[in-house]
Amino acid sequence: MLKKIKSILFVVTVIFTTDANAQMSESQNLNAQQQAYIGIAALAGKGELSKLKTQLNKGLDAGLTVNQIREVLIHVYAYAGFPRSLRGLQTFMAVVDERKAKGIEDISGTEASPIADQQPKYDRGKAILEELSGITESGPKTGYAAFAPPIEIFLKEHLFADIFERDVLTYKERELITVSVLSGIGGVEPMLRSHFNLCLNVGLTPDQLQQFVGVIKSTVGSKEAKAVQHVLNEVLNSKK
Repeated sequence: MLKKIKSILFVVTVIFTTDANAQMSESQNLNAQQQAYIGIAALAGKGELSKLKTQLNKGLDAGLTVNQIREVLIHVYAYAGFPRSLRGLQTFMAVVDERKAKGIEDISGTEASPIADQQPKYDRGKAILEELSGITESGPKTGYAAFAPPIEIFLKEHLFADIFERDVLTYKERELITVSVLSGIGGVEPMLRSHFNLCLNVGLTPDQLQQFVGVIKSTVGSKEAKAVQHVLNEVLNSKK
C-alpha cells in the first residue's frame, strides 16, 4: 500500500513540475501578439508598407483588436513622425477593408478611457516617466533638457502624458513598441539603449529581449537586427 502511495505521489509531482516548467517557459517567451506588435511598429517606423501589410494581417489573425493596432500606429508618430504614422494608418485602413470584403469581421476592441486626473500634464508625464524608469527625477536639468527646455516640456506633457497615459496599451506593450520603432528607423542608439532599460524595468526579461532581436531580424532585416543586438548586449552587460 505504501509503495502504491509513493508511486502516485511521484506521478503527481512529475505532472506538477512539468506543468509549472511549461508555464514558466511560456511566460518567458514573447507571445504571438507581442511579436505582432514588434513587426507592425518596426515596419511602420521604417516605412516598408508592403511588409507592414503582411504584419498587420498577422496581428489581426493573432487576436489583436483594431483599436490595439490603431494605437500602435498612433504611438509610432511619437518616434518616427506623422508621415510614417499616417502611412501606417492608411495601410491599416486598406487591410481592414480588404478583410471585410472577404467576410472577416475583426474585433474593434475597447477605446481609450477618458483621463480623469486633473493634475497638470507636466506633473502627470513626469510621474509616468519616473514609474517607467524607477528613478525619481530631481536636481537641475541637464543635457538636452537644459539646452532646449521646450523639448523637455513637450516630452513630459505630450509623450508621457497624452500618449503613454492612454490605456489601450500597457506600459510594457508601449515600451516594446517603442524599441521596435527605434529599431526600424535606426541610427538612434542612445534612445534605443534608454528604452531597453525601461523595457527591463517594466517587466520584459532579457530572454524576451533576445527574442525581440530575432523578430526584428525576421521581419525587418539582418542589418537592423545586428545593430539592435549590439545595443542590447551593452545594456545587459551593464546589469552584470
